[in-house]
Amino acid sequence: MKFLEQPPRFLFFTGKGGVGKTSIACSSAIFLADAGKRVLLVSTDPASNVGQVFAITIGNQITAIAAVPRLAALEIDPHCAAQRYRDRIIGPVRGVLPDAVVRGIEEQLSGACTTEIAAFDEFTDLLTDASLDRQYDHIVFDTAPTGHTIRLLQLPGAWSGFLDTGTGDASCLGPLAGLEKQRSQYKEALIALADPLRTRMVLVARAQAAALREAARTHEELAAIGMSRQFLVINGVLPASEAKEDRLALAIVDREQTALAKIPANLDALPRDLVSLKPFNLVGLAALHGLFADAALPALTDDDAPFTFSAPTLCALVEQIALDGHGLVMLMGKGGVGKTTIAAAIAVQLAHRGLAVHLTTSDPAGRLVDTIKGTLDNLTVSRIDPLAETARYREQVMRTRGARLDAAGRALLEEDLRSPCTEEIAVFQAFSRAIREAGKQFVVMDTAPTGHTLLLLDTTGAYHRDVARQFGQTGVHFVTPMMQLQDQKQTKVLLVTLAETTPVLEAEALQSDLLRAGITPWAWIVNNSVAAAQPHSPLLRQRARNELPEIGALAARHARRYAVVPLLQEEPVGIGPLLAMTAPT
Repeated sequence: MKFLEQPPRFLFFTGKGGVGKTSIACSSAIFLADAGKRVLLVSTDPASNVGQVFAITIGNQITAIAAVPRLAALEIDPHCAAQRYRDRIIGPVRGVLPDAVVRGIEEQLSGACTTEIAAFDEFTDLLTDASLDRQYDHIVFDTAPTGHTIRLLQLPGAWSGFLDTGTGDASCLGPLAGLEKQRSQYKEALIALADPLRTRMVLVARAQAAALREAARTHEELAAIGMSRQFLVINGVLPASEAKEDRLALAIVDREQTALAKIPANLDALPRDLVSLKPFNLVGLAALHGLFADAALPALTDDDAPFTFSAPTLCALVEQIALDGHGLVMLMGKGGVGKTTIAAAIAVQLAHRGLAVHLTTSDPAGRLVDTIKGTLDNLTVSRIDPLAETARYREQVMRTRGARLDAAGRALLEEDLRSPCTEEIAVFQAFSRAIREAGKQFVVMDTAPTGHTLLLLDTTGAYHRDVARQFGQTGVHFVTPMMQLQDQKQTKVLLVTLAETTPVLEAEALQSDLLRAGITPWAWIVNNSVAAAQPHSPLLRQRARNELPEIGALAARHARRYAVVPLLQEEPVGIGPLLAMTAPT
């Protein structure tokens, strides 16, 4: 593998959700440890599944992987990081400053933005901690899906600039006077990230046009912040030998080879590795050791009869959704499970029935327009663009709050609005507007991958608690976005997954997180099911067999209602193919 030749100290694996970043990162860490290197594997994804891949509990502390000498792992937990961050900022001033001042600092540090900053702070620690230099030869980062990761990698520069120019109070970080450590640490992190002798960025993609387009955009965005030394891994490529006498396999092979032949020019110039699709789930050491090797398939016997698989369809779910006439439909789940496609299919079908529909996305890397590829009566399509929403929010604040301030006050307000945390508030406001629209029409929301969405829901919960604190004892009636999300008459949350061990485990964990927030998922959708497509290819048949226990367990233990969508011969792009996904069978 080219990307593992003469590796530098830091290796980052990033890419669109579902392309196999975690599997590639874990297998790479094992490869380096087997070569005699001391390796720390770190997940920066708020919805990390590294522990699930190794079948052990890791969490927010460095944990040795007993089965792999010289390998340890860490999952950065944003909430644990936030508590440690608050303790570090508030501890030294408690009992020194007046209680009212301490309570003010605690309030400033209580939001979801502080949670993000705290996790980012731990991330920069890993890049700059001299003691880790002595303990580990390599630190391998398994990152969150692209949009979240780009923001994480941009933050060292953003916070360095903010701290350099700041003269007031950085509310999400704590008082500026106590942040000299952060100031130097963020600058050191920026230098490390931009140094190709210390950092290598590995773009992971699939042999799919959409995944390659996103990888090309990511390449440009990373180069713009100084990370120009990049490698490309195309994961999960179906071997051409599987296309014999199987129309589904033939269509997949043709689609993948066409995508590779039309690969964007900026990616074509990068060192490239191909990793073939495996018949087994990438969970456990044996599977991880086999990822970079060609694995033999078990022989099929004569009594391998065609699949007789049946399950509830997406059409049946849409029929029930349409009965309400309006409401919020939120698609949630792990990156790469096909939330965008399912959201688009549901929205198109509802609009086709004459219902007013607003299809939107909160995913920073969302590309709904590329999926719809057309227009339809009753359907509007939008995207919550973090940059545009932040600019709108800053202008609104300056026009309202700023109008009441003198010149010095306006200057301080402008400085505060330059904080990178402003983006979180702006995106939450746009999210809230979309929720309000659902009182009169359907709003179908394609959300960001799990970790990013949970951070947005943290902001929603913090806002709800703040409103309840202000009005709870006054008798004033209020409705917050969180209350609307908790009301199944107004909101239907659909968890999208694949019939594979890791996506199902992550969807189960997401359901638990939602239930703790008082949000009950309405249904589960199993997307791109090989079993439902009834393949003939030996490799695909083996993958189909692997799906059956996952679908059975999901139906029996997790889902109040569910649907299964088959893997399709052609990508469902455009109004016609999307309508076909929800048509009666």
